[in-house]
Amino acid sequence: MKEYLLKNCRLIDPVRHLDTRADLGVADGRMTDPGKLKNPEVIDLDGRIAAPGFIDLHVHLRQPGNTAAETIATGTMAAAAGGFTAVVAMPNTSPAADTAGAIEYLRSCDKQSGVVKVLASGCMTKGYLGEEMAPIGGLKAAGVVALTDDGRCIQNHALMRHVMEYAKSFGLPILDHCEEKNLAAGGVMHEGQWSVLLGIKGMSGLAEDLIVARDIMLSRALEWPIHIQHISTAESVALVREARKRGIRVTAEATPHHIALTDECIKSFDSNYKMNPPLRSAADRDAVRAGLADGTITVIATDHAPHTATSKMVEFDYAPFGIVGLETALPVTLTELVHTGILTLPEWVAKFTRGPAEVLMMDGYSLADGRNADITIVDPDLEFTVDPATFRTKGRNTPFGGKRCRGKAVGTIVDGKWVYRAF
Repeated sequence: MKEYLLKNCRLIDPVRHLDTRADLGVADGRMTDPGKLKNPEVIDLDGRIAAPGFIDLHVHLRQPGNTAAETIATGTMAAAAGGFTAVVAMPNTSPAADTAGAIEYLRSCDKQSGVVKVLASGCMTKGYLGEEMAPIGGLKAAGVVALTDDGRCIQNHALMRHVMEYAKSFGLPILDHCEEKNLAAGGVMHEGQWSVLLGIKGMSGLAEDLIVARDIMLSRALEWPIHIQHISTAESVALVREARKRGIRVTAEATPHHIALTDECIKSFDSNYKMNPPLRSAADRDAVRAGLADGTITVIATDHAPHTATSKMVEFDYAPFGIVGLETALPVTLTELVHTGILTLPEWVAKFTRGPAEVLMMDGYSLADGRNADITIVDPDLEFTVDPATFRTKGRNTPFGGKRCRGKAVGTIVDGKWVYRAF
C-alpha cells in the first residue's frame, strides 16, 4: 500500500486531548511515525484539520428494499464526500435486518461496493414490529455493533426491558427512537404555535419526553447504556442532563436539522422540512444547542434518510419523513455551531469522533501510531453554497439547498486509502 506523509496538519484528536500542529504518517493502512516512512507521497495540508475518521451513528442506506432512493454504493460515496469514514446502517430496510442472514447480506454488499466502513445495526424486535424480541445472540454473532428499531419505538415497557437485558448480556448498545405513538399519532409537524397557524396536525413533544424518561429509568435499573437518537425537545435535553449528572449511562445525539432549523420553516409547506422527530420550536432548538455546548449531548448524527423526488413531491401531509444529511452535516454544523462560538473546533470534532466511538464502545479511537488510518480532513473556513445537484447520494431531499456555509470536509482516508479528496 502507498505511504503518505501529511504535512502541516492541525491535528485535533479528542481522545488524546490534542490540538496541535503536526505531521502524520500513513503506511500499510495504519498510522505510522513519520520518521519511519520510506518513500511516502508528501501532501501539504497547509493548516487544514486532520482528525480521526468521523463516524455517523445514524444512516439509512435503503438497501435492500428501496434502491431507487439509495444504495450502499451511493450512500457510502456520499459519506466519503461528507467526511465520514464509517456509518452505522439502520436496520429498517425491506426485509428488516432482524436476522443473521440479513446482516451477512449487508456486509457482502458493503464489501462489493462500499467505499467507507458500514457498521451494521440490528433490529430489537422481529420484523421491526415491536412485538417480539429479535434473535439478539445471532445478530451479535453476525457482527452488529448496536440494536435499534429506529423509525419506530417499542411501546411495551416490559419488552423494552427484556431487550435491554439481552443486549447487556451480549454487550450491545441500544439506540432508541423515542416516541410514544398515541401522543404522536397522525402528527406531521411539531405541535405548537406554527401547527395551529398552518392548520397542520401536530406531534406533541411529550411523545418524545415520556419515552426518554422511560429509557433513563431502564438504564438506571439495568445498569446498561442507552443512546437517545435525534433528541429534539428542551425537556428531553433536561432529562438527559440530569441523568448524566446522576451517573446514569445515557447518551444522546442531535441532528444538524434540529440544530439549525425550527418549525417556522414549515410555513413554506416544503416537504423537505418534514422529518421525525419534527422540527421543533426556537426554544427547543436553543436547548439542543445548549446541550451540545455543555456536554449533555455528546454526538452529532445525520439521520440521513434519502427519498425519491417523486415521493417527496406531494402535499406536506402525505410526504414521507426524512432528509439527506451526509454531505451537509459538517458544513451546517461548522456554520451554526463553530463559527457562532457555541462550540470550539476540538469540541465539534469530538461530537463526530470520541462521542460516537464511546456509544459503540470503541476504546481509544484516535490517530495514535498503530491505529487504523481512518482520517477526516476539514477546511473550516472554506466558503461555498450547498448545491444538491452535486450530491453523491441519490437523494436530493434537503432543506439546505442554497444555504451559504463556511467549512467542509475536503479529504477522507479509510484504512490508508483516499476515498475522497477535494484539494
